[in-house]
Amino acid sequence: MSVEETVQLDWFKSSHSGGAGGECVEVATCPHTVHVRDSKDTHRAGLAVGSVAWAVFVGFAADRIG
Repeated sequence: MSVEETVQLDWFKSSHSGGAGGECVEVATCPHTVHVRDSKDTHRAGLAVGSVAWAVFVGFAADRIG
């Protein structure tokens, strides 16, 4: 997906992101892909990962945080 195409996705930040700036990411989901980008530089290319890989990553991260 090009940068122009990702502009039309429904992007959101984590509810844990503060309003003071810092290192925030935004994600947008599609049926088989999760897109991740830097919320401070939204025109820069981001990452696209499969939904299964994203679920494994989130599960791994949640186990380490919780």
